[in-house]
Amino acid sequence: MLQVDVVILAAGMGKRMCSSLPKVLHPLAGKPILSHVLDIARTLSPERICVVFGYGGELVRQVIGDHSDLIWVKQAQQLGTGHAVKQALPYLDNKGVTLVLFGDVPLVKSDTLKALIEKAREDNLVLLTVELDNPTGYGRIVRDPVTNRIQAIVEEKDASQLQKKIREINTGIMVLPNGRLGNWLDNLSDANTQGEYYLTDIIAMAVDAGMPIETSSPASDWEVSGVNDKIQLSILERAHQQDTANRLMEQGVMFADPARFDVRGRLVCGNDVEIDINCIFEGNVRLGNNVKIHANCILRNVIVSDGSVVHPFSLIEDAEVGKNCRIGPYARIRPGTQLDDAVHVGNFVEIKNSHIASESKVNHLSYVGDTEMGRRVNIGAGAITCNYDGAFKHRTVIEDDVFIGSDTQLVAPVTVARGSTIGAGSTITRDTPEGQLTLSRTKQTSIANWKRPRKDRN
Repeated sequence: MLQVDVVILAAGMGKRMCSSLPKVLHPLAGKPILSHVLDIARTLSPERICVVFGYGGELVRQVIGDHSDLIWVKQAQQLGTGHAVKQALPYLDNKGVTLVLFGDVPLVKSDTLKALIEKAREDNLVLLTVELDNPTGYGRIVRDPVTNRIQAIVEEKDASQLQKKIREINTGIMVLPNGRLGNWLDNLSDANTQGEYYLTDIIAMAVDAGMPIETSSPASDWEVSGVNDKIQLSILERAHQQDTANRLMEQGVMFADPARFDVRGRLVCGNDVEIDINCIFEGNVRLGNNVKIHANCILRNVIVSDGSVVHPFSLIEDAEVGKNCRIGPYARIRPGTQLDDAVHVGNFVEIKNSHIASESKVNHLSYVGDTEMGRRVNIGAGAITCNYDGAFKHRTVIEDDVFIGSDTQLVAPVTVARGSTIGAGSTITRDTPEGQLTLSRTKQTSIANWKRPRKDRN
């Protein structure tokens, strides 16, 4: 099997981003552009991955992390793509081939690169090219008009008017034979309008040496689109989201509008899932069969099991939702929460770090935190668990078949025993007995002739 090294060029400053953040760290679909490129490279099982970094290099390394499969190579001066690859040359093998990728081209597909590598040998050169209706700004592929063989790649600023009419462009992504790479890089010249060492000048050297040059093309143009400014970044964001939506729809997911949908991580869906507009899925989210996510919801690192419904404007993060649950609207499920089957969480309810057993209901304007709740519990409107004493968190235990009246405060640590009823407006500070009504209220008093204070209008 042919050995493959990967070199990712990620040293550019990205002036047109108008930001102090290095270009390759700007987020696309919830993670840095460069992370997308690294994820793609790893699917190819390369011998090594060299990341050539420059501007903001220490921040780039800090954000991406010093993973064991990465070799970080510093390009102190940005003198062109050929110069960048040359910095990685000492880390490459003498055998096999090198795939050159770009840290600001985040959406090329693994299958596209595998098809490119399949054409590679140690005695040829393979280019990823694409035909564009508007090729402005790209290096043009110049072919022999008779044999159709590639003769050279001419950069936009060095191209003649006739060459600028060529629609086939160089994406910059290529596979080079390691055995020839060092000699080619040593012979690059900066005698061009940019004063840079172009990696694409290797093509002419390969032609002069009679080396075969193969080409391959991606399925979609946007796969090879780069990010130079925030307009292009936004265009790629939508392309990525639409591609994700298309893949999910092919698996049976129903979208109210796939153009108003964002995945910033990984979303796995069962059968007959319905997703309304403006929903955001972050981290790892799994939706079971017949799950419905209504409009304007955010789910982050969540499992939602079969038949559950999340109503509009709900936020669920780092939690598990059982089967046939009803959540929202306007509910917030915070980290560490587990809802068993058939749990109802209603509007303006917040739940944190709690386990709620099956068939329990927290329907209105309540807060449940650090709580172990049994089956068939009913929590009235405005009830809260007082779980924080200013220094430490304490747990509340609510056993099966408990009814908590509205506007009740449960001051943890406290246990509400099985079958208990808590009268509305109570503050419970001690454990309650099983099966009894517990309430704490002052005597209601009316004061005759009492006058409400008034401001002196003078």
